[in-house]
Amino acid sequence: MPIKIPDALPATAILESENIFVMTEYRALHQDIRPLKVLILNLMPTKIVTETQILRKLSNTPVQIQVELLRTASYQSQHTDEDHLASFYTTFDQVRDRNFDGMIITGAPVENLEFNQVDYWPELCEIMAWSRTHVHSTLHICWGAQAGLYFHHGIEKRSLPRKLFGVYEHRVLKPSSPLFRGFDDVFCAPHSRYTEVWEKDIRAAPGLELLATSSEAGVYAVKTEDSSQFFIMGHPEYDPDTLAREYRRDIDKGLDIAVPAHYFPEDDPARVPVVRWRSAGQLLYTNWLNYYLYQTTPYDLSKVR
Repeated sequence: MPIKIPDALPATAILESENIFVMTEYRALHQDIRPLKVLILNLMPTKIVTETQILRKLSNTPVQIQVELLRTASYQSQHTDEDHLASFYTTFDQVRDRNFDGMIITGAPVENLEFNQVDYWPELCEIMAWSRTHVHSTLHICWGAQAGLYFHHGIEKRSLPRKLFGVYEHRVLKPSSPLFRGFDDVFCAPHSRYTEVWEKDIRAAPGLELLATSSEAGVYAVKTEDSSQFFIMGHPEYDPDTLAREYRRDIDKGLDIAVPAHYFPEDDPARVPVVRWRSAGQLLYTNWLNYYLYQTTPYDLSKVR
């Protein structure tokens, strides 16, 4: 079934060209079903790229999904055209009185800053506090996951000696979890970050479940016992060339950056990367939507929480 997004959103044409079913607003209005309402708080500077990546993963689901895009009002994006933001994004003041089946909080390239040094940290805290009572289940990604674990559960992020950068193997610790239904025993996922959370801190925190880890990349997936919050440390939504573009960007800046691990054949940046995470990334998003939203969310959204 399709995702429902505005006809003029740049992602619409991209997804349709990939043979992904995107429903027009007109057609959606004439279907006698209630779509899942999913709010995406996009904290990435390259908003169009990120929104397209996530919308691609939300496409293969059993029900209609109505997606809304949210941005922070306390920080003005320097990399996205203001007309795009005005046309397709809303702000927290416009949604604070509404309820949602699901919410996704993206990563952001600010992990080397302390949380309280991030310009929009107070607003993000307000949004995360609001999600406890107005969202059935929230999926936090990368820095968004570290921010959520710190705000909700007091888990500190820890600096890495070197950027964790590449595609890594992971193991599912809880095979009975619906989030990993259909996964192989070992699966791959991309990472691109300078900080991490420690497994011992997760295990010591009441109300948290550690679901998947990597011997190289550490903690990967965590959720609350009531499944209202999920924290994913990697980027299962990344495109095939995302890490390559990040690598070349950093090289052009003169940064001391290693070739992404387990990504280019024989670690040769001149060769085309091998995608080993697409199916697992799709399953993760699909399972979250199906088992933690569609199967459990109240039909009447006013009854969320």
